[in-house]
Amino acid sequence: MKKYILTLAVGLLCLINFESMSQNKNKVIAHRGAWKNTGATENSIAALEHAIKLGCYGSEFDVHMSADSVLYVLHDHEIQGTHLEKTTSAELSNIKLANGESLPTLEAYLKAGSKQKKTRLILEIKTSSMGKERSLALATKCVEMVKRMKAEKITDYIAFDFDVCKKVKELAPKAHVEYLNGDKTPEEIAAAGLDGMDYHFSVYKRKEDYIAAMRQQKLITNVWTVNDEATMKWFLEKDVDFITTNEPELLLGLTKQN
Repeated sequence: MKKYILTLAVGLLCLINFESMSQNKNKVIAHRGAWKNTGATENSIAALEHAIKLGCYGSEFDVHMSADSVLYVLHDHEIQGTHLEKTTSAELSNIKLANGESLPTLEAYLKAGSKQKKTRLILEIKTSSMGKERSLALATKCVEMVKRMKAEKITDYIAFDFDVCKKVKELAPKAHVEYLNGDKTPEEIAAAGLDGMDYHFSVYKRKEDYIAAMRQQKLITNVWTVNDEATMKWFLEKDVDFITTNEPELLLGLTKQN
């Protein structure tokens, strides 16, 4: 009887969490922060702060691991001709972004993001250029850092590597994890215990039924990277849960009209 009640309670909690996320009127996730129209450098702490000021539901950012296992926020594998994964933190600490900031560590980024509670931190674990083992090690390090910084309640995870997504759920069962690569069905996402799919808009355009199928599974639909008004309106009409964009100001304006 106790086991039944516990199962029922967990199921109800998941349903409430899904419904609260799905009913969010905002839907806007700033891709690499709000940088394009603000003068900030993408993936900088300034871009994160702009996304927070705009009131975005979430701000997405990318994480790599240095040669000596320090975590940095950066999209590409290289910056200013320096390969991040093959370079030590001592060397990387000297690199400045275009806006004058130091290349942010994940620790510094989470510290800045944790000053507030309304904008979620959408942490993308980048697939390593040096193999699967290193990708999984990065996933472990990210989860450990989020826990150490006490940022679990505002941090979600995304990754292109399906094994990385499953690794995060193994390490942090309560974490919200979405898969990016576009090659798994809603049934496969559900079977893996993930919370949603975050697919390129072209995938949903080809497989529109995924949106309804995910909703039926009580899982989240997120779409990247939507920058034009017509495509934004298409996904708003389809009632996807979240839209990731380089144009958060435009999308915020459209959501307010709905």
